[in-house]
Amino acid sequence: MAKISLSINGQIIELDIDPQMPLLWAIRDFAGLTGTKFGCGIAQCGACTIHLDGEAVRSCVIPTSSAIGSEILTIEGLSANNDHPIQLAWIAEQVPQCGYCQSGQIMSAAAMLKKNQKPSEEEIDQVMNSVLCRCGTYPRIKKAIQKSINQ
Repeated sequence: MAKISLSINGQIIELDIDPQMPLLWAIRDFAGLTGTKFGCGIAQCGACTIHLDGEAVRSCVIPTSSAIGSEILTIEGLSANNDHPIQLAWIAEQVPQCGYCQSGQIMSAAAMLKKNQKPSEEEIDQVMNSVLCRCGTYPRIKKAIQKSINQ
């Protein structure tokens, strides 16, 4: 165990944890931010997607020690009132079905749109198909992203 200081959603949080613990568990179990979900544990499904220094990453395979000195952004920190443009589009298009993958989907979409404000359909597909949705809401996800682009 070690005392680790992380910057999560703009706040410094001190945790007494194993530095090799996956960042996902530090965020969920120790920082108490449960919007980031566990899906597979091998960086394949995308449910655990967060932003690390602005990049969309899979938190289930990143050792917590690797995030020291970086800015971590979780779904809880994306906006104060669920009013980020992508969140508003998600609501307008009624994207979620079961909702389990949605925080990973939203965080992936937000990172993509921060880098590329006008992605093509192919670029949207390439990024968003890497986050698995068991309910198959991909058409609504794409529609919501396109809606947020056109706002």
